[in-house]
Amino acid sequence: MTQIATADGMTFEYEAFGDAADPPLLLVMGFGAQLIAWPRAFCERLAAGGRYAVAFDNRDCGLSSKLDGEVVDLEAVIAAASAGDMDGARRLAPYTLSAMAADAFALLTALGIERAHVVGTSVGGMIAQIMAIERPERVLTLTSMMSSTGEPSFGQSTPEAMAALFAAAPTDRAGAIAAASHARVWASKRYLDVEALEELAAQSYDRSFYPEGLRRQLAAMISTGSRADGLRDLATPTLVIHGLDDTLITPSGGERTAALIPGARLLLIEDMGHDRPEPLWDRICGAILEHTM
Repeated sequence: MTQIATADGMTFEYEAFGDAADPPLLLVMGFGAQLIAWPRAFCERLAAGGRYAVAFDNRDCGLSSKLDGEVVDLEAVIAAASAGDMDGARRLAPYTLSAMAADAFALLTALGIERAHVVGTSVGGMIAQIMAIERPERVLTLTSMMSSTGEPSFGQSTPEAMAALFAAAPTDRAGAIAAASHARVWASKRYLDVEALEELAAQSYDRSFYPEGLRRQLAAMISTGSRADGLRDLATPTLVIHGLDDTLITPSGGERTAALIPGARLLLIEDMGHDRPEPLWDRICGAILEHTM
């Protein structure tokens, strides 16, 4: 893993897989998750398919730049968005997902990459969508995985998943590992691996425990609002992947995304929840490699 500074003074931790001469494929992780949430073997499989895969820590997460001390009134952001006052919500949030999309472009620029295939998962899928909407000339293809459009009527979490997501944040290593069990609610039931969830939680805690960043990233997601209009006008070749067992962002989120984007291909996968279980890697990676040819 390597850290690189961008022109705006931010620094990002990233890891690259494969040959830099191959077509670049940027992997954008989701809410509060570090780049290590992309399994190394998953990234290596994409690299073996002839892609230069780059995973990175988003701002306020992992080993990338953090907005230490930037306080957000998350409850006020939620209240404004719930009332339909998206301008007010954006004023209250330290940044939106557009800033995180700009981070991704800044990272690519620092790496000397002008155009890339972009794959985003969950909130990372939302960031990837914004990348394609705002800078289409820099996005070769878009893959939106287990994500949604920002419209409140689509992809809403089940009550159980919502409760698990907003459960009290852990304060120590043991608590962080124990909290990994919350993912049972939205993980692929057929391929549930609790030990792997706990191991990733331990690795993430040891690498960078930074709960302060979660509130700012969540405020960014809530305050960004709907991307429906931008998605309707998108000309970027798009693949939408969604698990039929996803309870955190239910399948209607992926279905709506594919319905809005002209020519998008929708891949709904049985026995897949809000994760990427190894038994499904052949199908997921195969679809990504085919889409990014």
